[in-house]
Amino acid sequence: MSDLEIRPATAGDLEAIVAMLADDPLGAQRESPDDLGPYLAAFERLVSDPNQQVVVAVREDEVVGTLQLTIIPGLSRRGATRSVIEGVRIHTDERGSGLGTQLIEWAVAESRRQDCRLVQLTSDATRTDAHRFYERLGFEASHLGFKMTL
Repeated sequence: MSDLEIRPATAGDLEAIVAMLADDPLGAQRESPDDLGPYLAAFERLVSDPNQQVVVAVREDEVVGTLQLTIIPGLSRRGATRSVIEGVRIHTDERGSGLGTQLIEWAVAESRRQDCRLVQLTSDATRTDAHRFYERLGFEASHLGFKMTL
């Protein structure tokens, strides 16, 4: 997989990122790839925040994966900084290729580089394959998550 590049996303990558976000049963219900306006506004907020990174995995000039890494300074755990991995998506043609592992390994290494003491992520309760994937990479299902749609 030496032909893979993981780099910061650009506004030009948004169409491919949104297509990947929409390319599953959950994303198909909540994403709107036909209107990139809201995504561009969100992307501009993300790139202006030094604690946010949106990256893409590129192979042969095609965006084939993405994730968002958020760095959160905190008081708990003796003032530990933690990171949160969000929006992990792999292009359909690349699933099972090891790309997801490479992206998560990149995020963990970047979290270490930024002196994080904890890496966390959430996964929808229905994504049992994803849960097995994260557990294989060393993540523990240690908490029960809650959310409230506003």
